Amino acid sequence: MLVLLLLCTSGLLLRGDAQDRAALWRGDDRSGRCQYTFSVPSPTEASCPQTGGPEVEGLKARLSLLEVLVSRLTGGDTGGAQGATASDQTELHQSLNRVTGERNLLQGEKERLEQELEGLQRRMEEMRRETERLRNKPCPLQTPAVPPSPPLQDSGLTRPAGGSRPPHLIARPNRQGDSSSLRDSAWQTRPQGFQELKAEVTEVPAPDGSEENTVCGDVVSVGEPVTHRKADTIAGKYGVWMQDPEAVSPYGPNMIWRIDTIGSDVRQLYGYEDMEQLTKGFPSKVLLLPELVESTGSTLYRGSLYYQRRRSRSLIRFDLASESIAARRELPHAGFHGQFPYSWGGYTDIDLSVDQQGLWAVYSSSKAKGAIVISQLDPNSLEVKRSWETNIRKNSVANSFIICGKLYTVASYTSPDTIINYIYDTRTSQGKSVAIPFKNKYRYNSMIDYNLAQRKLFAWDNFHMVSYDLRLGRQE
Repeated sequence: MLVLLLLCTSGLLLRGDAQDRAALWRGDDRSGRCQYTFSVPSPTEASCPQTGGPEVEGLKARLSLLEVLVSRLTGGDTGGAQGATASDQTELHQSLNRVTGERNLLQGEKERLEQELEGLQRRMEEMRRETERLRNKPCPLQTPAVPPSPPLQDSGLTRPAGGSRPPHLIARPNRQGDSSSLRDSAWQTRPQGFQELKAEVTEVPAPDGSEENTVCGDVVSVGEPVTHRKADTIAGKYGVWMQDPEAVSPYGPNMIWRIDTIGSDVRQLYGYEDMEQLTKGFPSKVLLLPELVESTGSTLYRGSLYYQRRRSRSLIRFDLASESIAARRELPHAGFHGQFPYSWGGYTDIDLSVDQQGLWAVYSSSKAKGAIVISQLDPNSLEVKRSWETNIRKNSVANSFIICGKLYTVASYTSPDTIINYIYDTRTSQGKSVAIPFKNKYRYNSMIDYNLAQRKLFAWDNFHMVSYDLRLGRQE
């Protein structure tokens, strides 16, 4: 039996007690790792087998694999493990960078949403405070008529210094014969006499009830557009805003109403207490209409909203007080849903409006071959009272409005400087060409209507609610 004694001393050579000698060396290799080398003569073989062979190669492969595994476990970077470790580290760095980038994006999105939430909370708080203010706001008091005052007696009042005698006052001598009761000195009380005051009354003829005789001439000029508000969402690119010229309780005459008309489910009607609240964006009422709205041709009159039902020629009268449909009727032979729109499109086949003479519908039909037809409607039943057929094609004009029974058409909806190019008078059944300057400030005017309550034009120009002052001539 061969007995070997191994001692861990650097460079030590050990010998056994057998006849054959065994040699053991220990030393550092090139990478600084401890390596043991020993040799034992074979008792049977006369010489060492040939170096290499499949067994040795397999052993080397297994040893190399073992070194790689050990290097990965211990973090070493020797030999073939270096390439594998570098590749793995590159991949890990890429994954880490990707995850870090995604985390940063999510963090930024979180911060943005938190900011939007804070903005919405502030907006809600402002609306709550505004609601409380409106709720606590007292109703305006009506000023009673003041009866004429009786003549002053025993007052002895004189006029302030430096002023001329008011033209509507006359002086009477006092009872003591002092004719200088009006003096150029401060008003003061005199112990004697009295001053009698009398107002001169100028007679003014009462209106005869026919507004056409005073303000129903042709439009002479249109003022610059005044912007009141911009819509908040894409649904407000097109729309209609309006005011009831004969408002009915519970809504006051200053109430402004608005409908955003982009989308397939247009049925929300927003109400604002006055123009100031519209500008601030604080609606005091939101009504959900029972039928979908088609385009920008709606109008208000005597407490009702008049509008065209989507994809039909049906007209609807919606009562604001009861929030229900009060009347429904088809407009005979009228085109709808893109058959005879204005030149800008938008399914503007039927355009409703209100002026001094009542409720109107502007449309066309197959019988009229695309020419504009004007019909005056009964505001209660929506029946057609009378119709006029013009000689101007509806799709050749951008929009229209009616004042005093006269139809006015606008040439372009995109040109910043366009004109009102045609007037048709239903009183004479005659039309004529005109050239009245008109501005499309935001270059996409989808709605123009006469606001009888303010004697102005209301328009919806590319998200913006604008108004125009008007100057009308005398009725001929």
